[in-house]
Amino acid sequence: MSDSHIFADVDLSQSECFAFAGGEAAVLSARKPGREGPNEDAAALISIGDSAGVAVVSDGAGGHPGGAEAAGLAVKAVCDAVSAIGDDVQGLREAIINGFEAADKTISALGTGAAATLAVVEIQGSTMRAYHAGDSMVLVTGQRGRIKWLTVPHSPVGYAVEAGFLDRGEALHHEDLHLVSNLLGGQDLRIELGATLELAVRDTVVLASDGLSDNLHLDEIVERIRKGPLRAAADALANLGAKRMQTPAEGVPSKPDDLTFIAIRRRSTKGRKPRKERQPSQ
Repeated sequence: MSDSHIFADVDLSQSECFAFAGGEAAVLSARKPGREGPNEDAAALISIGDSAGVAVVSDGAGGHPGGAEAAGLAVKAVCDAVSAIGDDVQGLREAIINGFEAADKTISALGTGAAATLAVVEIQGSTMRAYHAGDSMVLVTGQRGRIKWLTVPHSPVGYAVEAGFLDRGEALHHEDLHLVSNLLGGQDLRIELGATLELAVRDTVVLASDGLSDNLHLDEIVERIRKGPLRAAADALANLGAKRMQTPAEGVPSKPDDLTFIAIRRRSTKGRKPRKERQPSQ
């Protein structure tokens, strides 16, 4: 039996923490500073038994109408597809791909030009796989800060960084940073599947909208999330992101936006399973 927690159009001042996939997860989703409209990001955690689960983050495309609706539809489509298979973890890959495709069709059918990114991680015991379309990030870091996995943003700037034509730090100040070349609801959706990755105990997985990755350098994200109590680490990450957006300073990135991320940490199978600390806001 699967159990879902969906975060759509919320404004969380602190992270919400849950037992998840044999470890723990912290979720944070906050509106752009000063925004009066809806939060155009959405997220979800889907637990499947005690040791498997799916995490989802979607970002309604800025500059497109109906961004909040598109992100909410994307997350719901994945939740529905995963819930439909029950406890059959062998069917997760197909279910997640079906969720991407259903979301793409549903958003396109709105006929409003709405679009969204989508990043999904499946965890089964000690293994994980990432799926993504757009520039929402999936990152895996070890406790000592070694980056074990990082998605390439589907964007002109992201591809330039990956090819070595642009420095990662310079990319955060590039005039085309906002451009995304692969979106749900757009044309010719491409779903990128990552390789299966073995997670070590205390590895941390991060899924995030560009509200995080456009405002913090990669080493700043890693340094704050790699160790210490997960909830405290998540809140420190969110606080720095908010500070960057609200107080621009020379030489550091500042791009006011909705900010959403999920941080997941694998725990040892020995000892007690982490308890749910807070219920999600209604």
